[in-house]
Amino acid sequence: MIDARAVVSPEARLAADVRVGPFAVIGPGVEIGPRTIVGPHTVINGPSVLGADNHVFQFASIGDAPQDKKYRGEPTRLVVGERNVFREFCTINRGTTHDKGVTRIGDDNLFMACSHVAHDCVVGNNTVFANGAVLGGHVEIGDWVILGGLVAVHQFARVGAHAFLGGGSMVRQDVPPYVMVSGNPAEPQMVNAEGLKRRGFSEEQIRAIREAYRILYRSDLKLSEALARLEPLARERAELRLFVDFIQASSRSIVR
Repeated sequence: MIDARAVVSPEARLAADVRVGPFAVIGPGVEIGPRTIVGPHTVINGPSVLGADNHVFQFASIGDAPQDKKYRGEPTRLVVGERNVFREFCTINRGTTHDKGVTRIGDDNLFMACSHVAHDCVVGNNTVFANGAVLGGHVEIGDWVILGGLVAVHQFARVGAHAFLGGGSMVRQDVPPYVMVSGNPAEPQMVNAEGLKRRGFSEEQIRAIREAYRILYRSDLKLSEALARLEPLARERAELRLFVDFIQASSRSIVR
């Protein structure tokens, strides 16, 4: 299953059915789970752990050192879940000692060509990074988030679950769950209603989310006033609890 022209460190651990293409390089400290495909000319460095059923396409760079001038070669990590797809020229960096020392990626994510995940980021499940979408260091991306082409997310920003970042957006502040943003700087546009329908949200749930969006963005209220109105609604509806809790936990403030 390993092409004779590949270079695999004796200190790497690969499941028996991992497929490795020609001229791929797998360094020491790398662990790769069952049924994963490593394409030709890819580089995977460690310490890094990739779970089962991942597919790394040609010319991707996974688990290399962070692009951080403060990094001094410490043994930080990358941890990747299952069923992720990393397309051509995708780059995923390990963590730094200036955070938790690990970059984490969940399950079932698609990273299109030339996308980038910087050091110490946390990416959830079922996300899509379109071509050229990039994250600065320490960014958190929730489940089911879609990043359009050439999106850039500022260091330490957070993007809530089910958010949609329109192509070319420059995201400098936190994006609450369910919200569609676009522009430079990114501004809120509407609720990602179509995405919510595809994921099984009921019409009643979507109406509640739209009302919460209206209170936050269309009522000319200060943030503290909007949260005061949203809190009683969140006690009744779990989908709004996620929305309110995210905003309350924001340290960079939210896009408005």
